[in-house]
Amino acid sequence: MDFNSRRITAVLENALLEDRATRDATSYACIDPNQRATGTVLAKQDCILAGLGAISRILDVYAALDGAVVSHYEVTSHPEIFDGVRLHRGQSVAVIRHNARVILSCERVILNLLQRLSGIATLTRRFVDAVSGTKARILDTRKTAPGLRTLDKYAVRCGGGQNHRLDLSDGVLIKNNHIALAGGLKNVLERAHRNRRGTQPIEVEVRSLAELEEALTYGGEAILLDNMTPQDVRAAVERCSKADRRIPLESSGGINLENVRAYAETGVDFISVGALTHSAPAVDLSLRIMAA
Repeated sequence: MDFNSRRITAVLENALLEDRATRDATSYACIDPNQRATGTVLAKQDCILAGLGAISRILDVYAALDGAVVSHYEVTSHPEIFDGVRLHRGQSVAVIRHNARVILSCERVILNLLQRLSGIATLTRRFVDAVSGTKARILDTRKTAPGLRTLDKYAVRCGGGQNHRLDLSDGVLIKNNHIALAGGLKNVLERAHRNRRGTQPIEVEVRSLAELEEALTYGGEAILLDNMTPQDVRAAVERCSKADRRIPLESSGGINLENVRAYAETGVDFISVGALTHSAPAVDLSLRIMAA
């Protein structure tokens, strides 16, 4: 992850502006402007880490917004601490040595980001572990927080999952509303083959084995099995194994930690889970600050 990219810089800048971090009334009133401090980010629960590189970048962006000459700072962590690693309760994530006011003013933005991203990574790892030993790969969706998609999807990768489409330009995925507006599956697939850009594969959402047959007949190149039972998914896998071409199969809809293993054991290639990014609980992290 390039935390120096313009897109991520804009996200971090907006987060600091939202919190009016450079106008921290409490720190201004209570803390000597020359006070140095050491802040330690601590894991208060077992989790998968994501977003470690954002800490330094948040401090840099704060300095740019503040417009003042900010004293030297250091952000250090143990060599074995990096994004994707499993943390244990009480473990130190990173140590920040900086101006005390700056640490206090950036505290909430740092924690909000790391808690969200680590929460996504932690939930993703639980799904990945649940399907271990099968061929199924866990995918995310576009059900991300507005403005945070790049970071949310990065956190999925930290948890061992894979990214589906990053945005609407990133592939053809024909869903129910496209089919209805185009006048049926035959029509929509004919248009997709005629109008697609380059060699983007055409994936089609189906809700039954009958719709699967129709999608295969009219040129679907990958199939999304939406809200189908594990039994029907297994039948779809068997049907596509007899096709004259390779048909990647993805299951989606109503899949959770209790039933994901059953879906994975059908032989499906991918399992997409919207909850990875829209419902992952933030992990519990804290920032303990002491005078240097």
